[in-house]
Amino acid sequence: MESITVTIAPERGHVRVLARQGRRDVLRAILGPASESHPRAASTLLEGLALWHQQRLAVVLCVDETSRGSALSLSDALDYGRESLHYDVGLAFPVRRGGRRTHGRTDFGDLRRLSLLEVAR
Repeated sequence: MESITVTIAPERGHVRVLARQGRRDVLRAILGPASESHPRAASTLLEGLALWHQQRLAVVLCVDETSRGSALSLSDALDYGRESLHYDVGLAFPVRRGGRRTHGRTDFGDLRRLSLLEVAR
């Protein structure tokens, strides 16, 4: 069974989540803002996904200069990714081009690229 990589991108106004098993999407979601979610919402979502697929997840948390990633409680005070029985979190720092994001709200291409980098490691 191929491992599952979950890429999470907290952004202004919403959080994009992409879960991939190999090169196949198993979950795509656009959720409400991280600042309005329960402190354990992200970890509970990841635990549920790991239990559903009966395997530990590799999680890529996209963070930028606005630090919205800390609102999800998936990194510690030193900005290291948390790990649990169900998942291991690594941090990614996406590059902006020309001062703007290069994707739209429903485009998951940037998250797919980060997911492929995780699979290639």
